[in-house]
Order: sequence, then structure tokens, then C-alpha cells
Amino acid sequence: MSAELHIDWTRCQGRGLCVELLPESLASDPWGYPLSRTSNPEGSAMLTVSDTQLPAAKESVKMCPLAALSLREERS
Repeated sequence: MSAELHIDWTRCQGRGLCVELLPESLASDPWGYPLSRTSNPEGSAMLTVSDTQLPAAKESVKMCPLAALSLREERS
């Protein structure tokens, strides 16, 4: 199973919780907004999530205070 984490930039206020929960995949910019560590970090709103990171990604979506994250899971 693969999954993609989507960041809605119109909702995100750079609280940084997702960066704390997914440090292998996300970094933060100087203002606290999440950036992908893997693909096109200059504004990519979509991030591929590995199977091992899926529980943390689900927790990030659940804990985001502004509902700026969504997870799209695809069964292979």
C-alpha cells in the first residue's frame, strides 16, 4: 500500500506538529511551514509516505489543528 500526504497551504499556519511527527520526510522553513525532504522541497504540496511512516502520517493528519493535512491511501 502506498500513501500520499497532501498539505493544504491555504490552511497551514506553520505550527510544526507534522514536522515533529514526520522528521524523516518533512523539514520546516524559517517560518515553521513544512517542506518535503524528498521531492521538490520548494513548494511541493504532495509527499509520498512509506509504509513505515504511515502510522505517523495518520497521526499528523489527526493532530493538525487547522486540518491542513490529508492522506490519500492507494492499495496496490
